[in-house]
Formats: sequence, C-alpha cells, structure tokens
Amino acid sequence: MVDEESRMEEENLIVLTDEEGNEHEFEVLDILEIDNSEYAILLPLEDNDEEEAIILRIDIDENGEEILYEIEDDDEWEMVAETWQKVVTAGKNGEAF
Repeated sequence: MVDEESRMEEENLIVLTDEEGNEHEFEVLDILEIDNSEYAILLPLEDNDEEEAIILRIDIDENGEEILYEIEDDDEWEMVAETWQKVVTAGKNGEAF
C-alpha cells in the first residue's frame, strides 16, 4: 500500500527528455501564473550539487497537449524569477503572497 506522502511525492515528479533523448527527472516545486502565462519551477533530482531550480514556460502545442519551453527572453525570465523569489520569501515568513 502506498501511503499519502509517497503518493504526493510521486505526483510532484516529472520526467523530461532532452534533444539527445536522455531522460531527466525533476521535482515540480511550483506552478506560477503571471500575466496569463503559466511557468513551472523545477528542481533537477540527479547530480544537482547546486540545487538550482529551472524555470520553464507551460504552453499548449498544436495537439492540445501541455508542453514546457525554455524562456528565451531575459526580461521574461527575470520577471518569473523575481516572482518566484517573492513567493519563497513570503512562504518563509508565513505570509500570503
């Protein structure tokens, strides 16, 4: 029997495949909605000495499936990173964001 905590941990995991076909496992830390766009904050689970999260934009592809894209615009990336930092800081202080 799978306990509730284990099930919740499994639900927060995602496997992404890179251009070379290699699979990488991530923990989904959060999903942010900013200006009608959604962003996934992901923490790599393998060989991650720095424990630095990555940010990917969530969009819908031509088949109606959710797909994650790298953020190429520096201003957009900074906006999402700053918002995520505010969420983390507010959470540490017990505040609502």
